Amino acid sequence: MLPRLRGSATWIAVHTGESGDRVYRSSDGAAYAKLATGARMAALDGERRRVAWLAPCGLGTARVLDWITVHGTACLITSTVPGVPASDLPAADLIRAWPSIAQRLKALHALPVADCPFARGLETMMARAADVVARDAVNPDFLDPQLRDIPAPALLARLRAQLPGRLAQEQRDRVVCHGDACLPNLMVDPATLRCVGLVDLGRLGTADRHADLALLLANARETWTSPDQARAAHESLFAALDIAPDPERLAFYLHLDPLTWG
Repeated sequence: MLPRLRGSATWIAVHTGESGDRVYRSSDGAAYAKLATGARMAALDGERRRVAWLAPCGLGTARVLDWITVHGTACLITSTVPGVPASDLPAADLIRAWPSIAQRLKALHALPVADCPFARGLETMMARAADVVARDAVNPDFLDPQLRDIPAPALLARLRAQLPGRLAQEQRDRVVCHGDACLPNLMVDPATLRCVGLVDLGRLGTADRHADLALLLANARETWTSPDQARAAHESLFAALDIAPDPERLAFYLHLDPLTWG
């Protein structure tokens, strides 16, 4: 299923990923391949379309090199985005890269909403959460440790109680979101410590910007070595975006996201 590469380059298995898709990297470092089967083929096609749409926007994202479907398997080939994942950086380097990470996210959020053909709004994500919870498919490892003893239906009910207000906020503050704005999906030049690109765009779409901000801040907490670093990162992020922090809104999206995977 994997296409033949030029010269002596070969495909090397990288990881399975949360989706279960098979992922490969070319040995010359030029390309990545992702393979999906069954129901996952539609999701991979959605990722293909998102990558193709965002590629010309100057945000350092991949380009679609090939798309193959054969006998119930789809294969997406994309160019490699340079750099290392921000999750690989120690705290001292991440704090230096943080301003450019904020600016890269700001540039994504500044893209014209009307030009984006993909939506991942709150109603869609709540419906996805309801399906995951109904199938008892919530991964407890994705939950905040303080929430793991609470049944998933109770967590969902808490979020539903806030839904009218959150929908009104989303209507006023809808932007083009990455959808999974965690450190592994933000690429950084290890020499300059500047964010140079975005990867894993399968959830890209218009939504409340706090869906991205909540994931970024929560994921970065795993790297910081002191409360002062976490506080400085939080303050500088909102200063760069020129918006006021909204802790309750951030908590809402942070608690919703784990219910939408499964």
